[in-house]
Amino acid sequence: MAINTLTMAQNFQTVLDQQMLVGATSGFMEVNAGEVKYNGGDTVKIPTLSVDGLANYDRDNGYNRGAVSLTYEDFKLTQDRGRKFNLDSMEVDESNFLATGTNVMSTFQVEQVIPEVDAYRYSKIAAYAKQGNRKTDAFTPSAANIIDQLNKEIVEIEDLVGETGDLVIVMSTRVQSVLNSAAGAKGMLDVANFEHGAYSTRVRTYNGIPIIAVPSARMKSQYTFNDGKTAGQEKGGFKADTAAKAINWIIMSRRAAIAVSKTDTMRIFDPTINQQANAWGIDYRKFHDVWVPKNRLATVWANFGA
Repeated sequence: MAINTLTMAQNFQTVLDQQMLVGATSGFMEVNAGEVKYNGGDTVKIPTLSVDGLANYDRDNGYNRGAVSLTYEDFKLTQDRGRKFNLDSMEVDESNFLATGTNVMSTFQVEQVIPEVDAYRYSKIAAYAKQGNRKTDAFTPSAANIIDQLNKEIVEIEDLVGETGDLVIVMSTRVQSVLNSAAGAKGMLDVANFEHGAYSTRVRTYNGIPIIAVPSARMKSQYTFNDGKTAGQEKGGFKADTAAKAINWIIMSRRAAIAVSKTDTMRIFDPTINQQANAWGIDYRKFHDVWVPKNRLATVWANFGA
């Protein structure tokens, strides 16, 4: 019986989606995507709600009327990324394509897609922080200074928005090792469940704030995302720009960043359908972006290295 490539692609996609939400350290940002309105194309609408404050109550005339304003701001998705893979039919037949294809796409997701998505999101959030002057520049963490600096930056957020209880610290793994060695950190570090959507992960916490440890290669201020065609970029993927600064950490509300994937699809073509080669064809496309709306920028602080 002929293989059902549509069902297979759907099964692959389900596995890849789960890998993204669990494996991407930035997966918690996708929980906020439910706030977005999308009508097609490359633009989404993100709401901003504002209300008037309290006014005096008049015993004769009652309440003073207040205003409620709900506006939508347009944001464009810019990261339209994809790849096509061919698995030669002489090496992979119908009986072993499922196992081989699953291994190929799982490896691609873990080694290429997830690191790139993380890197893009953190670099863009850091850029928002820099533009809004919600940042610390040229800081070199040490066991002697990291506690005071972390506390100072947490206060920068809490002094504006209060102790919201939903802060998270996204931290380079190298910097986290410095934090772990700080003498004053012992009574402040713990372990707790970090829940995002339907998933829960055990993470370190600092004064009750979850720490999301991120490989340092994904924590840079600027990246080049290879187009796959230009000389030197044929292999695709991404790399840090020569002018990039290390991001030591980003302190942010879980609601600050809105990450959206509008096209996250895969297609499978068997060798009789594939017009390019006598091979199994696998197409993968991810159309995504992340934004920090202006009214949430106060809940973000980025710390950059020297």
